[in-house]
Amino acid sequence: MAAAAGTAGRDPSSVRLVAVSKTFPAEAVRSAFAAGQRDFGENRVQEALQKIGETTDLTIRWHLLGHLQSNKARKAGPAFAMVQSVDSAELIQKLDAAAAEAGSAPELLIQVDLAGEATKFGVPPAEVPRLFEAAAASRAARVVGLMTLPPVPDTPEDARPYFRRLRELKDQWLAAGVPAPMLREL
Repeated sequence: MAAAAGTAGRDPSSVRLVAVSKTFPAEAVRSAFAAGQRDFGENRVQEALQKIGETTDLTIRWHLLGHLQSNKARKAGPAFAMVQSVDSAELIQKLDAAAAEAGSAPELLIQVDLAGEATKFGVPPAEVPRLFEAAAASRAARVVGLMTLPPVPDTPEDARPYFRRLRELKDQWLAAGVPAPMLREL
């Protein structure tokens, strides 16, 4: 990872590896934690809550990956350090209310739909500023960046234009006055 970061001109400490632990038991999470892994990602709230409960003695930073239905926001808001798939102002508000009630402060990534695939979630770029507005009113949850899911590529090069476009949008929104803390993560 350090070599790849260096090749990209990035500080290796700015790169975070999130181990996707979905479908793996808590024992596997414990083993990875013992090897130095600290960030783990789950995509099913119920499965994640069980693992979180079984690993409370570890200092794990839990990430929710994948689409979150708004009816599960009440459970997800307080449980995760980061929700990486926010795609509506309503979801921001629900996550924020649940986090504020629980005394937690999850970080949120806005999922930007750059490919227009019917099988994936996300918000079109034109609607993202509305989510920044909703986030500005949050009491506990904080939008800290953007994410996107490109179409499954044949080669890594095929995915690069989507990530490049996300970086361009970030720069545009910063220039338009979106606070930098809302755009620190890609």
